[in-house]
Amino acid sequence: MPRARSSAPEATTTPPSLSLRLDLGGGLRIGPGKVVLLEAIGRTGSISGAGRALKMSYRRAWELVEDLNRGMGTPVVEAVAGGAGGGGARLTPTGEAIIVHYRRIEAEARQIAAAPLAELARCRLQGATVEADPSVGTPGA
Repeated sequence: MPRARSSAPEATTTPPSLSLRLDLGGGLRIGPGKVVLLEAIGRTGSISGAGRALKMSYRRAWELVEDLNRGMGTPVVEAVAGGAGGGGARLTPTGEAIIVHYRRIEAEARQIAAAPLAELARCRLQGATVEADPSVGTPGA
């Protein structure tokens, strides 16, 4: 029989964090999983190698790449002709741009969210009521 979960917060918790997903319209969503996959393709030089590195099936990795290709309207990964070791894949300028822009947005969002996240975590651990301070995390405040 499963144990009942306590409603009290754990004394030792991981620090608060921010996870970001961009909705670019037309059904295209870019989040940490797709960006990590693109980064892995850039490092390994192949979709299958990236999938293995991320413990993801080749089929799933390929589907995510195809989703990005369709959504962006241009390839994010291109095939590389093989030699003795076979072919591979490399990021296109669009694929590289996705990584750069996503990581920039993520860094800026983390900076803006740091104070409000810390306040929410403090309130959670103390069991305190959360009161909004409009100046916390507001740029220029």
